[in-house]
Amino acid sequence: MPKERNQNTGHTPYKREAQEFEQRVLDIARVARVVAGGRRFNFRTTVAIGDQKGRVGVGVGKGSDVSISMAKATRNAKKNIMQAPITPGGTLPHEITGKQTGSKVFLKPAPPGTGIIAGGSVRVICNLAGYKDVVAKILSRSTNKLNIAMATINALAAVEYTLPKPKDVNVEDKAKTKTAIPPEAVKKQKTETPKSSKTAIGQDKKVKS
Repeated sequence: MPKERNQNTGHTPYKREAQEFEQRVLDIARVARVVAGGRRFNFRTTVAIGDQKGRVGVGVGKGSDVSISMAKATRNAKKNIMQAPITPGGTLPHEITGKQTGSKVFLKPAPPGTGIIAGGSVRVICNLAGYKDVVAKILSRSTNKLNIAMATINALAAVEYTLPKPKDVNVEDKAKTKTAIPPEAVKKQKTETPKSSKTAIGQDKKVKS
């Protein structure tokens, strides 16, 4: 008979911590730096992060290894977090154009059910920001993913929009209760006050006489 394994080993199961931001790698490039005696090669990684609730950022990092450059890019992206303007319907409030060096991106709102119609870095950033319906177009011939991503960020940062304030139901109820005083009670208050004043004046006159 095979021995039964004891499940109560005393070890707690490993649980992953919930990440605050989702991370997407946009580009990994090998770059060279000329020094005395030759060249030194490093890796440059472009990373986009977002929580799909309006916060999104792009960062760049360099390192001798890809993992090192990714860690640096993620830290840089967290420093450059911005709040993207999203309407309650999950789209943009109006059309906007963004530029970064030679890259130019055009964004415009879309009706519900359209989805994100965009390509490359624009689609990644709109998805990480939390947009549901957006139409985008890259107007330039540039294929630099970093510049296209930064052009998208610049476009979102240039949008002028303020979220509508939700209506406070409690305030309305309080206002209704204040105005719900019956008119008869108001008339009684008005009629009672002058009588008391007249009686007081009459008593003063009798005392003086």
